Amino acid sequence: MMPDFEDLRPYNDDEVPAAIDRVVSDLYFPWLVNNLAPHKQVDEVIKEFKKIKTVQEFQEQITFSVLERIIHNSISNFTCSGGDEIPNNQPYLFISNHRDIVLDAALLNIYLLKTGHCQTEITFGSNLMKNDISIDLGKINRMFRINRSGNLRDLYRDYFIVSSYIRYVITEKKRSVWIAQRNGRTKDGDDKTEAAVLKMFAMSSEENFIENLSHLNITPVSVSYEYEPCAFAKAAELYVSALTTYKKGKNEDYQSIWSGIVKPKGHVNFTITKPITLEELQYCDSFDKTEKFVQLAHIIDQRIYDAYVLEKNNYIAYDMLYKTKKFADKYTEEDKKGFVEYITNGIKELAIPKSKNDLEQIVLSIYANPVKNKLEL
Repeated sequence: MMPDFEDLRPYNDDEVPAAIDRVVSDLYFPWLVNNLAPHKQVDEVIKEFKKIKTVQEFQEQITFSVLERIIHNSISNFTCSGGDEIPNNQPYLFISNHRDIVLDAALLNIYLLKTGHCQTEITFGSNLMKNDISIDLGKINRMFRINRSGNLRDLYRDYFIVSSYIRYVITEKKRSVWIAQRNGRTKDGDDKTEAAVLKMFAMSSEENFIENLSHLNITPVSVSYEYEPCAFAKAAELYVSALTTYKKGKNEDYQSIWSGIVKPKGHVNFTITKPITLEELQYCDSFDKTEKFVQLAHIIDQRIYDAYVLEKNNYIAYDMLYKTKKFADKYTEEDKKGFVEYITNGIKELAIPKSKNDLEQIVLSIYANPVKNKLEL
């Protein structure tokens, strides 16, 4: 029996006009317009919104226009590859390393549109759907909810429903899905696929391991940012967590979303790697029940590390953290001086009692870990 998806699914086209009426009437809407489209008047944007009748129209006319502006204002070079190498007549389960709350999936969808692929449905944490406007904008943009809290029984039920919905989208709706490789963003730059996420994929089918997962067409995506827009906020969370229990501020998730949108990111790269093959699933199936998923996670990680684009910042951070000159040929002393200044200024702005040295080590780790992972290949 098919689970009920009403509570988590995105909007259908016939639900879009009513959702748009709610969005443009929301108290936060003028703020969004003034910050995301300051060159336009609020009334002008409302008229544009009210012309929209479908999800695809909203994404192409509104969302992607906003994203192009974000790219222009905060990304020095946006590069993508791999989209031309996968057929555009089949759906994929894109599993990605996760650095930015909104942009990882949003920027991938711009690339998919430009390469002739349909846009993905996107997993969206329930912690980010706390008010009406975020729910409406998320669901208009093909986002579906994953619950992030509750007791074990409730979480198991919710994950089964999400697993069933992902399978339904890919096998019945014939649309791709984007999901992060782990629960939440990578805080320390050490991208690792959680076997629990892969187990969730399998929950919705009683087929054997190979047939179960082969139907989902799992395709890793490697995401890299020259400058992580939330690097210092992540470092502060890791620093405080090492000393005591970390408690998120009331609007911290939304502040992270906004930082990801407006702060400079330098070169951003997305690489769609080749899908997981039948032979790789057969290899994983040779292990016992739990280890199967651990081995598949390793394969996904290797795809992501191999395709990750390393920047001067990554090499500088690695040499500074491990006190080597292993990658001294990858950057100049001027590059290093600029990166050290970037770290110093970022730490100064943190509004927490702090040890400069400890925080510096954490920030260096955020940038150095991609190098470490690539070396371990």
